[in-house]
Amino acid sequence: MATDLAGAFERTVEEGADRLERTWPRLLATGSVGGIDVGIGVLALLLVQGLTHSRAAASLAFGVGFVALTLANSELFTENFLVPIAAVTAGRARPLAVLRLWAGTLATNLLGGWVLMAIVVAGLPQVRPIAVHLGAHFAAAGVGTRSFATAVLGGCVITLMTWMERGTDSTLGKLVAAVGTAFLLAAGSLNHAIVMSLEMFAGLQAGAHYGYGTWAQDLGWAVFGNLVGGIGLVTVLRLVQVGSTHIQEAREQSRRDMEVEVPGGPTS
Repeated sequence: MATDLAGAFERTVEEGADRLERTWPRLLATGSVGGIDVGIGVLALLLVQGLTHSRAAASLAFGVGFVALTLANSELFTENFLVPIAAVTAGRARPLAVLRLWAGTLATNLLGGWVLMAIVVAGLPQVRPIAVHLGAHFAAAGVGTRSFATAVLGGCVITLMTWMERGTDSTLGKLVAAVGTAFLLAAGSLNHAIVMSLEMFAGLQAGAHYGYGTWAQDLGWAVFGNLVGGIGLVTVLRLVQVGSTHIQEAREQSRRDMEVEVPGGPTS
């Protein structure tokens, strides 16, 4: 078990370092396609909900968006809790780089998702009543205990998905984690910052009565809850589970690598 945890941690650190070292064009492009990929999932949810009137079937269909995230190597803002924080913990990056990643990914997730929802609502008018209904759910929830609790859950499940995907080399295993997580988010109407936003965007573009001010307020609350769940209840505990020995070894290796890279530093 310790070996498996160490391997998962090493893969997580390597990926986190890569994400944090991206150029701005790479970062913004990856975030944009992440929003579009989840938008495809919302499209599937709207279509299947309209055809079957079954929330369970629609929630399963929503999984196509998370399959796209997994196979196409795009990412969501909420996938950037465990991975980059592990890299910082291992001494591979500075904390400010995490803030840069969060800001860029959040903004472009929302932009990509907004554009796709506009196309969906314009091209498929039959989904408009469902879009208004789904978006109104989050608008009505507002800022309160219930919406915060579901935001914490949203942050937990997506960060757990991230850890599970880094814990296996099996594509099938990663897809099971992605589809299962997507089902929980959709079936439970969990307050996930990006998914909630895309559903509210679809409702707004379909003629919902709430406005962008309501969405912005709900987004801030969702982000806060996602951070609490994703970092406080999953990332910190998973790093404790990895153990201080593995983390210290990773930090020492990072220090040695940096010394080699510095001109005039040690070469062995």
